[in-house]
Amino acid sequence: MIEEFEGFLENGSPDVEEAIRKAAAAEIVPRFRQLAAHEIVEKNGPHDLVTVADRLAEEHLTASLTRLLPGSVVVGEEAVHADASVYGQLAGDAPVWIVDPVDGTRQFVHGDPGFCTLVALAQGGELLGSWTYAPALDEMAVAIHGQGARLNGRVLGSGTPTPGQVLEVATSHPDFTTPDQKRALLGLRVEGVQPRPCGSAGLEYLAIAKGELDALAFSWENAWDHAAGLLLVDEAGGAHRTVAGERFRIAGGNALPFTAARDVATVDRIIGLLSGGGA
Repeated sequence: MIEEFEGFLENGSPDVEEAIRKAAAAEIVPRFRQLAAHEIVEKNGPHDLVTVADRLAEEHLTASLTRLLPGSVVVGEEAVHADASVYGQLAGDAPVWIVDPVDGTRQFVHGDPGFCTLVALAQGGELLGSWTYAPALDEMAVAIHGQGARLNGRVLGSGTPTPGQVLEVATSHPDFTTPDQKRALLGLRVEGVQPRPCGSAGLEYLAIAKGELDALAFSWENAWDHAAGLLLVDEAGGAHRTVAGERFRIAGGNALPFTAARDVATVDRIIGLLSGGGA
């Protein structure tokens, strides 16, 4: 299936980058540390926030990305919040853009630069391209299926953790997890592993691709949070798997939690701990 998009991904990827930069420049960056109280709304509780920047950036990207690839559709976080049926397009035949306009909205609201815009292109459940843009950090990471990953044009490689070194693992933030999900992550509380709550999911994936974070363990499956990062990690030399031993399915129905890590050996170790198999 990737062959159908080789030309677009080779020649159109810079256009996708430009569309993302333009959306961020128009709708996100001017509002960073400038949000008024009425521009911030709770969606499903005090920790689940949305801002005018999220909504307008997604609208901007929806228009520009579908113009770049006629016949494509968009599954965006805010569109799905408004109409849950939109999520079903992930299982359709059309090429689909998976968009999180502001990943790390809480950080964005608090004036923390640790937020990003996530875009992935998929068809038939296969991830084809990935773009992670952190405007406040001036970082643009791009991954193309089978062609590797780059950060600001530089080749990314996740490498392997240093033998004997404590593994740093980002986990689902306790503010966003149920009691059952918290219990599922308790297996990581062993000697030699240092779990910590995650920030922006997209930037945690990028940290793995850069070799700055060893692994993550997440207990939710919203495609907009994971699609871009999973391809980025894979193309940087890392790996991922669910506790069922399967690759993550972007359309849903995954056994949770799942992990992504710098190498296969680390994936095996984290999955063993999450499954109760010991260190």
